[in-house]
Amino acid sequence: MATFLFDQTIFGPLISRRLGVSLGINLLPNDTKLCSFDCIYCECGWNPDRKLQKVVLPKRTDVQSQLKHKLIEMSAESQLPDVITFAGNGEPTMHPDFAGIVDDTIQLRNELSPKSKVAVLSNATMLHKASVVEALKKVDDNILKLDSGILETILLLNKPVGKFDLLKLTNHLKKFDGALIIQTMFLKGSFDGVPFDNSTEREIESWILLLKQIQPKSVMIYSVARDTPAENLIGINLQKLEEIGRRVEKETNIAVQVSG
Repeated sequence: MATFLFDQTIFGPLISRRLGVSLGINLLPNDTKLCSFDCIYCECGWNPDRKLQKVVLPKRTDVQSQLKHKLIEMSAESQLPDVITFAGNGEPTMHPDFAGIVDDTIQLRNELSPKSKVAVLSNATMLHKASVVEALKKVDDNILKLDSGILETILLLNKPVGKFDLLKLTNHLKKFDGALIIQTMFLKGSFDGVPFDNSTEREIESWILLLKQIQPKSVMIYSVARDTPAENLIGINLQKLEEIGRRVEKETNIAVQVSG
């Protein structure tokens, strides 16, 4: 199915289902995806062959100057964003200057758009780096992916690049002492002939067990709403998502935001 890439370093503002009016920061290339996951539902499509695709990342100074220009422009139009969001064509924390760019962004936010939040959408695969963890602790909303409490499901849905250890990921997420948001995509279908549904009773039980260990300040749950690279993917309806949300709140006392 058709997918798309963000062709600018600073993009938007866009209306986000979960965040409101969001001004995006893409720390990945503008012409290709770069990610430590290769999720079957990713709106940016499949990861390219890194041996064939030259990767050019935006420089820290360029990100800073472009963001400053955009915020000044939006301020002049009285249309400042609700949130400045690190997202884009893959995993933002892979950028070698991620921590410094976060510092620059917070400084510009404080100067030019003090009511805006700073958020990061991340798959949590770079949490072994202390600089990434410390940077994420500085933002208002560090939104970290956890699509299942079962390793086999994560391997199928998220297709990690390289080795993936669910126990280590859980321990990394616990380092935030609750100062994080867990984001989970619920869907069903089949991939490579393997059926899946991460909204089943077994899946929900395993996922909630991890939520109880991680104790995030909140959880965002949603389903497929855009084109995906894999076919045969089916979204979970809003009623089911709301049922899952109520169950999480009842069993964990963790607030849940549901997006259809």
